[in-house]
Amino acid sequence: MLRTIEAVARAKLDGNVSVKLTQLGLDIDEGLCADNMRTVLDRARELDVFVRMDMESSEYTERTLRLFYDVLHPTYGDLTGVVIQSYLRRSEADVDELVRRKARVRLCKGAYAEPADLAFQERSEVSDSFERLMQRLLEHGNYPGIATHDEDLIRRTLAFADQRGIGSERFEFQMLYGVRRDLQDDLKSKGYNMRVYVPFGTAWYPYLMRRLAERPANVVFMVASVTKELFRRR
Repeated sequence: MLRTIEAVARAKLDGNVSVKLTQLGLDIDEGLCADNMRTVLDRARELDVFVRMDMESSEYTERTLRLFYDVLHPTYGDLTGVVIQSYLRRSEADVDELVRRKARVRLCKGAYAEPADLAFQERSEVSDSFERLMQRLLEHGNYPGIATHDEDLIRRTLAFADQRGIGSERFEFQMLYGVRRDLQDDLKSKGYNMRVYVPFGTAWYPYLMRRLAERPANVVFMVASVTKELFRRR
């Protein structure tokens, strides 16, 4: 992780780093995880590199946010941020609290299989939740990342920003490397900020396979996205 931060700084990239807390010992000991994150963020502060705590399955949501609220954000401020998943039923309350704290948020749909009492199951419910959270973050948030490849949600985001006079400098879109590059290029050409998420390091392939295994629907998403891009480029 430290090498990643140093590589971003050395290359003078406008780059962020995302980290999953289970990589830093969250399942072993929360104090150990907090110490490891402090080490990461101390180096990031020296090199002026933003570090975001990624969100995992719902069993980690409360622990991730508590570490952020109680330990990291009070010390490191805008050097760090978190991710909120729109398919979780709790996310509206979480976004309200993050907005109150002026924290930086990446909004995504969520990619883990979750039970109905914790997460919306219908695609339309997840998308409607995403729209509500997006609107709250665009109006009152601190430079949110709108992380989606969904063309309809992108249209809703652009329409809302235009309607409320929210300039492109106040938020950014985020997408996965190699997925819907046509959308990435189109948004960039229209003057919107676009950040591309790249799995980094030698273990990228096991990471990809694990994400696909966690939720088989991810395979369908990847195939559909690549197919759409191929047809649009012809």
